[in-house]
Amino acid sequence: MAEAAVAMKTAAASAPLLVVKDLQAWYGESHVLHGVTFDVRPGEVVTLLGRNGAGKTTTLKSIMGILPKRKGSVTFQGKELMHAPARYVAREGIAFCPEERGIFSSLSVEENLLLPPQVKPGGMSVEQIFELFPNLKERLSSQGTKLSGGEQQMLAIGRILRTGAKMLLLDEPTEGLAPVIIQQIGATIARLKQEGFTIVLVEQNFRFASTVADRHYVVEQGRVIDMIPNAELEENIGKIEAYLGV
Repeated sequence: MAEAAVAMKTAAASAPLLVVKDLQAWYGESHVLHGVTFDVRPGEVVTLLGRNGAGKTTTLKSIMGILPKRKGSVTFQGKELMHAPARYVAREGIAFCPEERGIFSSLSVEENLLLPPQVKPGGMSVEQIFELFPNLKERLSSQGTKLSGGEQQMLAIGRILRTGAKMLLLDEPTEGLAPVIIQQIGATIARLKQEGFTIVLVEQNFRFASTVADRHYVVEQGRVIDMIPNAELEENIGKIEAYLGV
């Protein structure tokens, strides 16, 4: 009986948390995703790598339920989310941090941080967020748009950590940031992984992605065309550079 219980627990731990299957999506009449399929296991960090326009951001928005015209299957913890509105997806424990960050210019850092509601128990406290991003505590009364690009990214990530979400969809978190800030974002992702968060990361900088991710999915023309484990990244550098046009 004990062995059977251990086997069941192991199987549950290795079962995918998120399964995306044959995901298709449109912007108006423009067909952008043509059958994206991938999965993410609990506690993993996976990246979606690809050139601009490949469909990476559209994939995140489709998972989140932001795009109205889509079909296929998105299951999270065994629940089908394809026909669920974005607010329901958020309540299930998925949070989206967009590339443009979405900082409200008329609100202070503190007001921006406290704006999203807590949708599930277990979210980080404000003090825990300050431990991750000490800069935010120092700039608490500053207007959101008076922050540097790196500080705005910290605020955008910190804001969703309060919600109680356990799966984070991060869209280009290092875009346009200085190397020292990129290192800090990388350390933050590693810390979040240690604390049990599951992360889907859209990135073009595969050198950065290699420092934080377990697996890499390559997206091209609205499809996942390859999956490369991080342990096999170095031997596949030529292939990845060809995919990304580096």
